Amino acid sequence: MTRRRAVLWNSVRAAAAALAVLASGCGAAGPRTASSPSSLAASPSPSPPASPKQSPRISPTAAQPCGLGGPGPATIQHVVLIVMENRAYSEVIGSPDAPYINHLASVCGLATGYQAVAHPSLPNYLALTSGSTQGVTDDGGPDQHPLSAPSIFGLLGSNWRSLEESMPANCDLQSGGDYAVKHNPAAYFTSIRQACQGQDVSLTTPPDLSAAFTFITPNLCDDMHDCATSAGDSWLAREVPLLLDTPQYLSEQTVIFITWDESTGSTQQVPLLVIAPSVPRGARVAGFFNHYSLLHTTEQLLGLTPLLGAAASAPSMVSAFNL
Repeated sequence: MTRRRAVLWNSVRAAAAALAVLASGCGAAGPRTASSPSSLAASPSPSPPASPKQSPRISPTAAQPCGLGGPGPATIQHVVLIVMENRAYSEVIGSPDAPYINHLASVCGLATGYQAVAHPSLPNYLALTSGSTQGVTDDGGPDQHPLSAPSIFGLLGSNWRSLEESMPANCDLQSGGDYAVKHNPAAYFTSIRQACQGQDVSLTTPPDLSAAFTFITPNLCDDMHDCATSAGDSWLAREVPLLLDTPQYLSEQTVIFITWDESTGSTQQVPLLVIAPSVPRGARVAGFFNHYSLLHTTEQLLGLTPLLGAAASAPSMVSAFNL
């Protein structure tokens, strides 16, 4: 065999050997390619990054009405104001006779520097709803003090309600039994007298909170005026859970304020409880606020103008309580 034939023969043998090796790697699915060698598993597709674990949304309940976190709602649709009677801050906060009130203070908000503005009762009720005591210095009835001044009731037109416990008839202008007209400010404003007949009504169960502003007055025993602190505390323990179970509160667009008309001591410091889902649990706010601040805050939450009387210059509590 010549040298040229030997080289050619060796080339043919090498090519045949290569084909045999290739053929041995072929199966039913055909030959593997260089990009998927038999010795490597296919790389899995990359998984998307895990999203942060979200805590389930907690809805308000009577047991946990506040402290749900986050900013306050963009719009408050309902404000409820309950006015109790004749107790100083120190007679209620920390008192063993007021376990439910102190429970509310521990799970919702408490203004620790809140002040009433006058003595006796009626001027404070007028301040809370009109921004002025209207020059009233006694507890005379609407016949003695017919007031033409603007009020939050007038600003709201038909969108308010006053719920008066033990009131014998709608918009009753005379005191009787456990009902005291001096604790029913809507009865004094003459410009809303017609609306008063349909919107100033007796407190019923369940309470109707469908109006934008609801003013609630317990009777003379349940507001602590004629009865012990424990009686008023027991009344709140019955009534407030009913408010917290309403569709309006469960919608997280309702704020409930509970305050006292005046103090019995030498100072006018009285409690103010602030209840709303966005209020931090156990919030304590030490700034100076008073009944005019509460009216300012109520008007601000409901988008009402103008700010009435002294409410215009009183500090708001909206940001202080995350409302």
